[in-house]
Amino acid sequence: MTEPLIFMDPFPRNEAMVYTPDCAEALGRMGRVVSHWGSRAPDELVEEHLADMAVLVGQTAMPRERLDRAPNLRAILNVKANWEPNIDYQECHARGIQVLSAAPAMAPAVAEFCLGQAIMLLRGLHRADVLFRTGQEAYGIAGNSDARSLYGAEVALLGYGNLGRALAPLLRPFGVRLMVHDPWLSDGYLRAEGLEPVSLQKALSQSDVLFLLAGVTSENEGFLDRGALQTIRNGASVVLASRAEIVDFDAFLELAGSGAFRAAVDVFPEEPVPAGSPARAVPNVLFSSHLAGGIEASYGRIRAMMLDDIEQILMGLPPMRMQKADPKLSAKMRSR
Repeated sequence: MTEPLIFMDPFPRNEAMVYTPDCAEALGRMGRVVSHWGSRAPDELVEEHLADMAVLVGQTAMPRERLDRAPNLRAILNVKANWEPNIDYQECHARGIQVLSAAPAMAPAVAEFCLGQAIMLLRGLHRADVLFRTGQEAYGIAGNSDARSLYGAEVALLGYGNLGRALAPLLRPFGVRLMVHDPWLSDGYLRAEGLEPVSLQKALSQSDVLFLLAGVTSENEGFLDRGALQTIRNGASVVLASRAEIVDFDAFLELAGSGAFRAAVDVFPEEPVPAGSPARAVPNVLFSSHLAGGIEASYGRIRAMMLDDIEQILMGLPPMRMQKADPKLSAKMRSR
């Protein structure tokens, strides 16, 4: 029997992220591996191996006409946490080709990061650091006049996908009221998860801590406009950790900078952020540079999930660990 061909085209992931020596050895036992690094694979290389591909790992464009030339293709594994718009999801579904994303592998690290950001905001530690460095610090209760606790807080998650499901268990030990707004999920499902389904208005106006976790789609891009942002509870702590495109970003920074609410921002409409961006001068905001998920532990989970699911697929069994694409929902996503 001919060895199945595993085609590796995972840019912008590199070898250290998804093709460590132990991973390469494991894949080599499953089939013949062809890999390309440093950029997306050129069309000539893809076409050369298209007819023999059993598994494609990466973000290679796979429109219908290219799927027609890949009769042995069983799966496409995106080792980023998104859905690229260059795949014909409906046609893959019709042909029984599994399309998978590594999004679940990133969620634990992002959830941990979100929890840390929320506590930093509630206790005002990002401001305390500045005060200390400029000799303006106050000690004990004198420095805690605006400090708040996560214990017993009213918390809302906007979006209950991979990130929300990873974050909720971290929040429960604090005895919080845990509210969720997610228009893609039924109230019954959310209640079965031990959550309180709420309207968008209630999530914004009645939470002490607000986690913005929704992905951006063709339907919700910019849905948190200035009017919506102005309804956020005064002094609430808001963590923006999923996609910047769901908010009116300029209005978000303006309101946070003025002290309307406390904010932590890890994602931006343009990355890298230009050196002269006005965002860099906004006060009262805890900034980080898209650091939430990209740690070695996350890439270790990606490799483990990828290896498990490729083995399953090559044995003729369904994948179990990576996230499966829903053709209708994936087509709506605005990935980058």
